[in-house]
Amino acid sequence: MLATPADNPYQEPRSGRLTAWGNALLAGACSPDDAAAAVQGVDDAHRVTGLPGEQPDSLHGLTWALGKLRVLGAKGLRLALPVAGHPLGLTGPPPFNALALGAGEAVLVVGVPYGLVPEVEVYGPEGDQGVRVLWQCLPVEDALPADVPSLDEAERELADGLRQATVMLTRLDVAGAGPETLRALEDFRRRGHRELLAPGYPPRAVRVLESARQVSALLGIAAGGHGAAVSASEMAARREILAPLDRTARRAQVAAYNAIVDERG
Repeated sequence: MLATPADNPYQEPRSGRLTAWGNALLAGACSPDDAAAAVQGVDDAHRVTGLPGEQPDSLHGLTWALGKLRVLGAKGLRLALPVAGHPLGLTGPPPFNALALGAGEAVLVVGVPYGLVPEVEVYGPEGDQGVRVLWQCLPVEDALPADVPSLDEAERELADGLRQATVMLTRLDVAGAGPETLRALEDFRRRGHRELLAPGYPPRAVRVLESARQVSALLGIAAGGHGAAVSASEMAARREILAPLDRTARRAQVAAYNAIVDERG
């Protein structure tokens, strides 16, 4: 069974972890082993295939793959969080964009025209499941990524977005959400800064990312139909109202993860 970021709005995207800790490694702020361990997290294994100069079916661990990209000239990593109609962070070509869109996330390498897309496999019986991740490395176009704001712009947009989200979610009676959803949201809030980004990132990027993920989590509850009973037409209207806020939150997440690269640039 394959999983995507939409399956759990409270979980950090794996491409975000790879971007953050890969940038920390490339900046000399952490060791290769620490970076690989942080990216893998609680997953069983991460492997990378399709690296330049390697056999198409070759598989390598994260430590080796990040070292290979650094030798090839990688200067940083950038996050993409595309959805249908909004190729956020992508540069092309179409085959890579299609793969990234299917996953809902990707990592683009700065200095080397390649990108990586995770294929997440959840296996095993319910209650005793494991996760394996295969990162597919493919050529990308050397161009400006689509619709990525600066950290300043993202922070301003988020301030407005948080105010709008509070008003809208109150109107939509999200306070009536089920107990499981509310527990997940409360757990997300308690984690706070502790699991965000990696060494070397500016504190403002951490702050922006935390706010963006909180908005995303709240919107995930609202879009899921929790709260007051609503008809199909009311659900469609709800999604239309919330779509701009979702775009704002994803743009801010990308700006935060890319901050260390953008500030050097």
